[in-house]
Amino acid sequence: MQEVFFEDMGAIAYKDAWNYQEALLKKNVEAKALAKTNASDLAHITQHGPAFETIANTRHHLLLCEHPPVYTLGKSGHAENVLISEAVLRQKGIEYYQTNRGGDITFHGPGQIVGYPIIDLEKYYTDIGKYLRNLEEVIILALQQFGIKGERSPGETGVWIEPSVKGRERKICAMGVRCSRWVTMHGFALNVNTSLDYFNYIIPCGIANKQVTSFEKELGYNPGTASVKATLKSCFERVFDCALVNER
Repeated sequence: MQEVFFEDMGAIAYKDAWNYQEALLKKNVEAKALAKTNASDLAHITQHGPAFETIANTRHHLLLCEHPPVYTLGKSGHAENVLISEAVLRQKGIEYYQTNRGGDITFHGPGQIVGYPIIDLEKYYTDIGKYLRNLEEVIILALQQFGIKGERSPGETGVWIEPSVKGRERKICAMGVRCSRWVTMHGFALNVNTSLDYFNYIIPCGIANKQVTSFEKELGYNPGTASVKATLKSCFERVFDCALVNER
């Protein structure tokens, strides 16, 4: 069973959380480079050849947080999917960042749980598609605990409600990740009691004519972020066969 260091970062500015992720990813990438160098040196000394390996001293992390209102654009996204000007963004107090994750435009804000797993996939599997499906599975299992049926939508990342019902498709969780040397960052954004009005000013994930929803909208009440976070942690441990250890 893998050990994953958990931090609930509470409310934090998007850029601060991004910088922290980058620092954790950098430490892991450096650890992997050191392990590769050590393996090469040991292979030379012991004459094991290039197949000789050492295990990198990397650490898995799971960060949960909430952000002040902010739109983030993925590296393959289209800026025109932001439907209001920079002046209006400033007027409404919404930040905007172009990021290095996959995906298109999305919104983060109060009442939304943002999850950032920093995972060394070489200790699991070197398959980004499988990793994304597993992140989706975490959300689907968490939704089940609240009586909500979350599903995948073919060809679209994230978790949806009624994705096969024309005109009823609605996304409850957006996803976008980056991977460097098989170490992940960025992750998922799960709407709990988020103000959905913010999504009216963008084309969410670049997908037109589909809705966005939240726990509160689906259930008719707000289950609270604390309850949802606890469920997410349990489901993450189950899907990733890990134990979460409090970092702070």
